[in-house]
Amino acid sequence: LHLPLQAHNLHRIHCYVVTILINSFRMIIFSYCRQLHTPTNLLLLSLAVSDFLVGLLLMPVEILMAVTCWILGDLICVLYYMLPVIIISASVGNMVLISVDRYVAICYPLHYPTKVTPKTGTICVSLCWIYSVTYSIILLYDNLKQPGRYNSCKGECVLKIVGAVDVVVGFIIPITVIIVLYMRVFVVAVSHARAMKSHIASGSLQHQKTVKVKKSEIKAAKTLGILVAVFLMCYSPYYCVSLTGNIILIGSSIEVFMIFVMYFNSCLNPIIYALFYPWFKKAARLIVTLQILKADSCEGLGSFPEPENTGHTTCHLLDFRENNT
Repeated sequence: LHLPLQAHNLHRIHCYVVTILINSFRMIIFSYCRQLHTPTNLLLLSLAVSDFLVGLLLMPVEILMAVTCWILGDLICVLYYMLPVIIISASVGNMVLISVDRYVAICYPLHYPTKVTPKTGTICVSLCWIYSVTYSIILLYDNLKQPGRYNSCKGECVLKIVGAVDVVVGFIIPITVIIVLYMRVFVVAVSHARAMKSHIASGSLQHQKTVKVKKSEIKAAKTLGILVAVFLMCYSPYYCVSLTGNIILIGSSIEVFMIFVMYFNSCLNPIIYALFYPWFKKAARLIVTLQILKADSCEGLGSFPEPENTGHTTCHLLDFRENNT
């Protein structure tokens, strides 16, 4: 009877190690390489930090709680469960900010360089994390007032949250924003691509170097869709179950499973980058071999431009696209 449990936890440990390592690579890459210091990549760095914290702080405790009891007391139980609320809320907030960033870049490319700056990016990321901390305090306020009130026996760590509030504020509203903005992004991108192809066919295209359709744009669009789809698949089970009742018992077996599915998204994000962008694998190789310590180590990773202030509407869907020179 213990073998399946051990095998199950072994898979979780593998996921934990992969999440820590690959998200460490993401943070090092975005922080160290100067050509990646753009507003969009600042949002991606914030997302990488939240994914890294999931692996560093949340996954190990979930693994331990699957095989042992809570021994740190009722107050620490509540304080600990503030961490997943903060980190998960920050992840969702980062996804919303990235969708807004891409919406402005695609639909209003002339205004992007002036509206989206490193300063605005820093402010938005800071507000995202401040909001996440505030939201966690409000959501768990009753539990903070009387820790342990929902435990049925010693060694439990069970909390109560208002499921309706969490599912609306923490999932439905941000996911609606993400889907609406990305639908608009794809509509504009497809219309631009079709217009460019028609101009190419008729021979009336001007300034081809600025507005030509690139394979990297198509790959970026596909990757964007995959990231959002994986995000929805990992987060939907927990919040869909929340819709069935007003109370969620944090610490129950079904809650532990659904939470780990959410955490698994933090492992999948960098894997998706690695599968679709050869530069990410190359950068990871530079880190492992310590070649990234060389002054010019990032030069071979390619450039990652923001939309330029020109009269054309080139579709820059993601900054971390493949270098196709």
